[in-house]
Amino acid sequence: MTATYNPADPKYFDKEDLHAELDRVFDLCHGCRLCFNLCPSFPTLFDFIDEHDGEVEALTQKERDQVVDECFQCKICYVKCPYVPPHEWALDYPRLMMRVHANRKREGVSLKTKITDQALSRTDLVGALNSMLAPIVNASIATPGSLTRKAISATVGIASKRLLPPYARIRFSTWFKRRNNKIENPSAQASIFATCFVEYMATPIGQDLVAVCEKNTIECSLPEGAKCCGAPWLHSGNVDEFTKAAKENIAVLAKTVREGKDIVVPQPTCSYVIKKDYPLYVGGEDANLVSEHTFDAAEYLVRHHNEKGGLKTEFPGRSDGSVPDAVTYHVPCHLQAQNIGFKSRDLLKVADIRCDLVQRCSGIDGTWGLREDNYEMARKVARPMVRDIQAAGNEVICGDCSLANGAIEEETGTKPVHPVQILARAYGIKEGGNT
Repeated sequence: MTATYNPADPKYFDKEDLHAELDRVFDLCHGCRLCFNLCPSFPTLFDFIDEHDGEVEALTQKERDQVVDECFQCKICYVKCPYVPPHEWALDYPRLMMRVHANRKREGVSLKTKITDQALSRTDLVGALNSMLAPIVNASIATPGSLTRKAISATVGIASKRLLPPYARIRFSTWFKRRNNKIENPSAQASIFATCFVEYMATPIGQDLVAVCEKNTIECSLPEGAKCCGAPWLHSGNVDEFTKAAKENIAVLAKTVREGKDIVVPQPTCSYVIKKDYPLYVGGEDANLVSEHTFDAAEYLVRHHNEKGGLKTEFPGRSDGSVPDAVTYHVPCHLQAQNIGFKSRDLLKVADIRCDLVQRCSGIDGTWGLREDNYEMARKVARPMVRDIQAAGNEVICGDCSLANGAIEEETGTKPVHPVQILARAYGIKEGGNT
C-alpha cells in the first residue's frame, strides 16, 4: 500500500494499491473516531465496519463507494485528525477520497456524471456566457423548483431546489479595467485573484475589497491571464484538467509575485487550493513561491494592519448606525482548514464589531452540495449550522464563502455578506466600491 496523494506517483492509479491503502486508512479512522460528528462519511464508515465485527477487509464495494461519495471535501478532519502529514501514518482522508474519484474517472463514469462535471467545472466558459446573457439566465434560474430548474437538473444534474446566485451583467475584471485609480506612494501591492465567483457573480465583493485596500493605500491590480483555480476539476477527480489549470495559474501568479505583489483571494476554497493543492499536485519552486505569497482577503488585511502600520480606524459607518455592533460570522470549512485563525473576526474587531462565531458546515463544500444527488443530504448537514445561526440572533450574517452564504440564505431567508463588505460599509464606502 502507498500513502500517496500525488497523481504523478506511479502507484496513484494502481487499483490494488489503492484498495490496500483504503483498508489501512479506514482501519485507523475506525480505531480513532475523532471525526464521528463531521461529514456523513465517517459515521457511515464506522457503522459498516461495526456491522462486519471490525473487519475492514469485509467491506463490500457498494459500502466502500457510499463512504467515498459521502465525503464532500469540507476538510474539517484536517483540524481534528492527529495523523495528518507529516505524521508517520500520513493520513489524509480528503485527498485519499479524491484519489478514489480520480481512479473512477480513469475507469469511466456515467454520461450524466460527465455532463454534470463539465457544467460545474468549466466555470470560466459558463460564467462568460451567462454574464453576457445575464438578464435571461437570471430569470430562468431564479426560482428553485421551477420547470426550467427541473429541466436543468435533468440535463446537467444541478439541484433544482438549490438557490443559485445571479450572474453579474458587468464582470469584475471589466469594472476594474474601466477604473483609473492611482495610489500615490502605496504601502503595499495586492494582486486580486478574483475567483470565478467574484468575476462572474458576486462582483460587489471584489469591488468592496478593492475599495478597502485603496482606502488603506494598498495598490491593487489583477493577475493578467489567471483563470479558475481548478477546484471543481479536482473535487470531481479530474486531476488532468486540474493540473493543467494549476500550471497555467502558477505561471501567471509566480510572475506577479516576482513583481513584488501578494496574491489576495476573496473566496476561501480558491485560496486553499492555491496554498495547499498547487504545491502538492504540481509542485516546484514557482508553486511554492505562489503558495507562500497567497492570502485570504481578511488574512491579508489583518496582516497589513499588524505589520504595515495599521489600517485606518475612522469608521463613519459605525457612528451613524449603518453597521451594527455585532454580527453572526459563519466560519467557512475551507478557511478553518487553512489553520490561520479567525482573521475575518479579527478584521471586524478593528472596527469594534463583535463577531458571534458559527463553526458548522453549510453542506456545499465546493460543488458537492450543488448536485441533485446530494441535495437532501447537504441540507441535513446544514441543520446544525442553521440552529447556531438562529441561536446567535443577530440581524446581520456574514461569511467569506459565497457558496456557503447561498446555503445560509436558502435555509434562513437572510442573505449574508462578506466580512470585507461590512468593513467597507463601516468606512462609509457604498456598495460597488464607491465612496
